[in-house]
Amino acid sequence: MSEVIENGAGRVVRQLTSLDAQFLAIENGRNFAHFCGLAVLDPSTAPDGTLTLEDMQELIEQRLHLLPPFRWRLEEVPLGIDHPYWINDPDFDLEFHVRELALPAPGDDAQLSAQVERLVARPLDRSRPLWELYVIQGLQGNRVALLSKIHHSVIDGVSGAEIMGTLYDLDPAGRELPPRPEPGKAGGTPNPVGLLARGALNTPKRVVSAIRDIPRTLPNLDEIATLRGVPGIATIGRISDRAHLATHKDRDGHVLERPTARAPRTSLNGPVSAQRRFSFGSLSLDAVKRVKNAYGVKVNDVIVSLSAGALRDFLLARDDLPDEPLVAMIPISVRTEDEVGTYGNRISTMVVPIPTDEPDPVERLRRANEELSRAKDYYGELPADLLTEVNDAFPPALFARVARAAVSLGASPRFHPHFNVTISNVPGPPVPLYVAGALLEHNYPVSVIVDGVGLNITVLSYLDEVDFGIIGDRDLAPDFDSVMDSVRSDLEALEEQAAEQAALD
Repeated sequence: MSEVIENGAGRVVRQLTSLDAQFLAIENGRNFAHFCGLAVLDPSTAPDGTLTLEDMQELIEQRLHLLPPFRWRLEEVPLGIDHPYWINDPDFDLEFHVRELALPAPGDDAQLSAQVERLVARPLDRSRPLWELYVIQGLQGNRVALLSKIHHSVIDGVSGAEIMGTLYDLDPAGRELPPRPEPGKAGGTPNPVGLLARGALNTPKRVVSAIRDIPRTLPNLDEIATLRGVPGIATIGRISDRAHLATHKDRDGHVLERPTARAPRTSLNGPVSAQRRFSFGSLSLDAVKRVKNAYGVKVNDVIVSLSAGALRDFLLARDDLPDEPLVAMIPISVRTEDEVGTYGNRISTMVVPIPTDEPDPVERLRRANEELSRAKDYYGELPADLLTEVNDAFPPALFARVARAAVSLGASPRFHPHFNVTISNVPGPPVPLYVAGALLEHNYPVSVIVDGVGLNITVLSYLDEVDFGIIGDRDLAPDFDSVMDSVRSDLEALEEQAAEQAALD
């Protein structure tokens, strides 16, 4: 959890954790670490049947006291000897962050995707709070879209959902808000000399902490998603694991099998360009649940299986499908109830082989279920703070270089990729939501790609649908619509085979 301190004026500032800082460190002119979301809304439920820039600015202004990260600005520590701090921006300008644009007629999905691609490929301004919101007018059917951008150093998936819960309401009429706190209790710029002194004091503490954590971190180094391709890491993990078998036992004392799958190299795994491609679409949540029930698996198994089938088709079309399974990185939250409302990042990851080598959709689903079950057993026994502990081992002055080097190794043809693709499935609200009175129809995630991982499939359920956001490097394909087409086709095939089997039974 990030450290909260008081500056000389008695005002609170918050230090980034090493995991938060990692998402700042990896950015350059091609790698961006901002989360985005594309909300499609029906404004006919709003009081005057519209959703305008002024409506969104007014709504956010009324709720700013409930959205602390919207005012946080980075404050670097002199000489880079410690991780940066968040301070309340004394020059905060809401109009800079909330903007409006319009699509030309006819305002179809292809035009919306192209606009999202352009906006996502722009870095956030680090001299201001790291978020933006675009009100996009002109969609077909008199709809309005909201594209939100917020930096990964500020939030993870769970804390992003908390922000969504603050902006959205359960009723088009809105809700009663808690009162604003008295002004002047937070904010202000800390003294640079004080930050420098604090950084100097923190350095020996970090060294002691890193030494203390060695027995926990060494056996698990190759379970860190961004280290898996680094030469020698797997060997270190295996040797350390033999000396610390207790770190890999389940609750019954059985030794858990260490995953050994290595990611094959594909066209997905080179350096990314500065430009993106984005496709989106939806599935029936009821259909996904029917498949889940028919085959005795979980919703996440279905999503991963469908994604694996789509990746298989995508790479087959390019004559680039490896004989061995691709390896996916799947983020998981380790945020506890006590950490709700703290923002920042409390995440871990699973690195799982997915059955892209299997042509049959039913067998692919069965294998996805087996691999994910095995991975949950194994990764569930790893330290929840493993990512933070490994990051903390590197002095902040060297941290950015280490983070960038680790990412670039995954894109190098000389080594195995860390993993091939990111797949994330986030449960969303099952009830209708409204923003400024406008009904939320869909909420498509727009996630992150970096060097070595040129494709990301993120899924968010809402009401009775499952919304897919597929983002990749522009140089990989003219678009990723074929991925969504394959997902739909596989779901239909699974439903058909389930119905045929039920008829036979």
